[in-house]
Amino acid sequence: MGDYPKALEFYEKTIKIKEKVLSPNDPDLAALYNNIGIAYNNMGEYPKALEFFEKAHKIFEKALPSNHPDSASSYSCIGGVYNIMGDYSKALEFNEKALIIREKALPPNHPDLATSCNNIGGVYYNMGDYSKALEFYEKALKIREKALPPNHPDLANSYNNIGLVYNNMGDYSKALDFYEKAHQIKEKALPSNHPDLANSYNNIGLAYSNMGDYSKALDFYEKAHKIKEKALPPNHPDLATSYNNIGGVYNDMGDYSKALEYFKKDLEITKQALPPNHPDLAYPFKWFGMIYRSMKDYPRALENFEKCLSIRQKALPENHPQLAITYSDIGDVHRLMGDCEKALLFYRKALNIQENVQCNPLECALTYINLGETYREMKDYTTALACFQKGLDIREKKLPRNHPDLAVVYHNMAKLYLSTRQYNMAMKNIQQTIEIAQEGLPSTHPHLLDYEETFEKIRKKM
Repeated sequence: MGDYPKALEFYEKTIKIKEKVLSPNDPDLAALYNNIGIAYNNMGEYPKALEFFEKAHKIFEKALPSNHPDSASSYSCIGGVYNIMGDYSKALEFNEKALIIREKALPPNHPDLATSCNNIGGVYYNMGDYSKALEFYEKALKIREKALPPNHPDLANSYNNIGLVYNNMGDYSKALDFYEKAHQIKEKALPSNHPDLANSYNNIGLAYSNMGDYSKALDFYEKAHKIKEKALPPNHPDLATSYNNIGGVYNDMGDYSKALEYFKKDLEITKQALPPNHPDLAYPFKWFGMIYRSMKDYPRALENFEKCLSIRQKALPENHPQLAITYSDIGDVHRLMGDCEKALLFYRKALNIQENVQCNPLECALTYINLGETYREMKDYTTALACFQKGLDIREKKLPRNHPDLAVVYHNMAKLYLSTRQYNMAMKNIQQTIEIAQEGLPSTHPHLLDYEETFEKIRKKM
C-alpha cells in the first residue's frame, strides 16, 4: 500500500530535475508523468490524473512506434480515468486502442491482455451492459488463470468483477461465491489495512445486504470503512461509497435518521470529488428520495428522485437499467401522492427498458409490484393480482425464503384479498408477511407496524 501524497512529492521533485536535463520528448519524462498521474488517480484527483496521463501520452506518441506496449499502457491509463469520471464512450475508445496494440504485440496469454479485457469489461459494466461485461471479465479470468500463480491479486480482481456482474443480474449467491474467492486471495496477499481488502469486505457486505441479512452486511461495511478511513484522504470517492453502503443498510433496517446522516456525508464528498454530471452523483439523491418516501414526505422524495433522474439522463445511455429504476421510483411517489395515471406512465417507461435489455430481474419485479399497488388502488384487482404474481414469481426464484422483500409482496396481496373480501387468503398472506418480517427485520422497523395493522384489520373481518 502506497503513501500517495509522499510518492507524489518525490515524483514532483524528480520531475523538476529531469525537465532541466532531458529533452522534452524523452520517454523517461513520460514515465515520470505517468507515475504522477497514477498517484493523483489513487488519491481520487481524476482531472489532475488525466492531465499527467495525457502529458505522458504525447511523449510516447512522438518517441515510440505506434504499436509499442508502453503506448497501450498509456491508452489504458487514460481510459481508466474516463471510466471513473463517467465518460464511458471515451473510456471504451481508449481501452479498445490499448487492446488492439496488445493483441498485436503480446503473446495470447500475456497478463496485460487480461488487463485490457478487464478494463473493457468494467466500462460495459458501468454502461449497464452486463452480458458484454461478463464476456470480457471471463476472457480476462481465463488468461489470468493460465498466466498467474493461484494467489495473485489480479485473479482476485477478476473474481471480484465477475461477482459484481452477478450481483447486478440478481444472482446474489453466485456473486457471494466470487466475492469470497477474491477475499481469500486478498487476505493472503495483502496487509490487513490495504484499501483493496476494504473493497472486498464492501462487496461481501453488498451481497449480504441484497440477500436481506442486514446485520451481516453492516458488519462487513464497517470493516471496510475502518480501513478506508485510515488508508485514504478524507475526500476520496471510495469513502463516499462506504458512507452510501452503510446508509443503505440503516435505511433497510428502518433507521431513517441514521441513514440520512450517512447519505449527507456521501453527497458532501461526492460533490467535491466528481464532475457535476457524473452518474455516481445520482446515488445520494436516489437514497434521499427513498428515505423521504419512507418518511411519507412525498414532495421532498419527488424532488430528490427528479434530481437523480436529471443526472442519469445526462450521464447514461437512454436504455440503462439505472434509468428504469429511477422511473419506477418516481412512479411510486406519484402513486403515493394519489396520481395513479402519472404513476402508470413512469412504470411503463421503466418496464420499456427492463423488458428489453438485460438487467437485474429483481428490478423488474419491483416495477411489477409497484404497478400492482397502483392497480389495487384503482380497484382493478384482477390486473393488480397478475402484476403481484409476476413480481412474486421473480422474487421467490431469486431471494432467500426469509428475505424482507418477499414480505412486502405478501403484504400487498393480503391488502388486495382484504379489499376483495377473500379473508382466508388475506389471513394466509399476512401471516406469511409477519413470519418473514419478524425473522429478518429489527423489532422497531416501521414495516412491522404496518403489517400488524393490516393483520388486525383482517382479523376483525373474520
